[in-house]
Amino acid sequence: MNQTQFINELQKNNINLTNKQLQQFETYYQTLIEWNQKMNLTAITDKEDVYLKHFYDSLTISFNQHFDHQSLCDVGAGAGFPSIPLKIVYPNLKITIIDSLNKRITFLKHLVDELELKDVELIHARAEEYGKTHRERFDIVTARAVARLDILGELCIPLVKVGGEFIALKGLKGEEELLEAEMGIEKLGGQIVMEKEFTLSDDNDYRYNLYIEKMKKTPNKYPRSYSQIKKKPL
Repeated sequence: MNQTQFINELQKNNINLTNKQLQQFETYYQTLIEWNQKMNLTAITDKEDVYLKHFYDSLTISFNQHFDHQSLCDVGAGAGFPSIPLKIVYPNLKITIIDSLNKRITFLKHLVDELELKDVELIHARAEEYGKTHRERFDIVTARAVARLDILGELCIPLVKVGGEFIALKGLKGEEELLEAEMGIEKLGGQIVMEKEFTLSDDNDYRYNLYIEKMKKTPNKYPRSYSQIKKKPL
């Protein structure tokens, strides 16, 4: 996906990028590639692939959704996906990024400065620990390529406000993971409200975005320690 295709595909979904936003995406790409030589941030480095498989893919969760002044927490954001592309396009979002690797937080701090982004908080922490002290704080919680859904739900849903939304960006095994995770999602206070299946391009790069609404408070015993979550998912 070249830049023109990126612009056109977003326009089809009512996203019209300004020149400043286009420059921010270009700076994002250049910074990602530069830092990727020093640390393992992504295996995807071809420019057209980054625009398609990182930038565009991140933004698909906002198609037909209302993103504006909400608080959004991105769990295990890695190199900033999906939260940083969302922040570029929706600058009024208040972003919190949690990652367990401090070197990725260091990269993200540099990136946020380079992109001149405001209202972005970067937290070096494990999601299950952060979730014990920041319960039900966020309107939206996102996670992309972090863990299987039966584990991911317990890491993310406790962070979501009642009435808010957990959005999981999944791939080929998304539906299979949902079957394993459905009971746990309900125990945590969530309810599946929408599933979106699509391919990113003609090469059948399958995507499965799952939207879970927080219907009631998560019981205080969740999240458990990561070893317990992994050993016995809900």
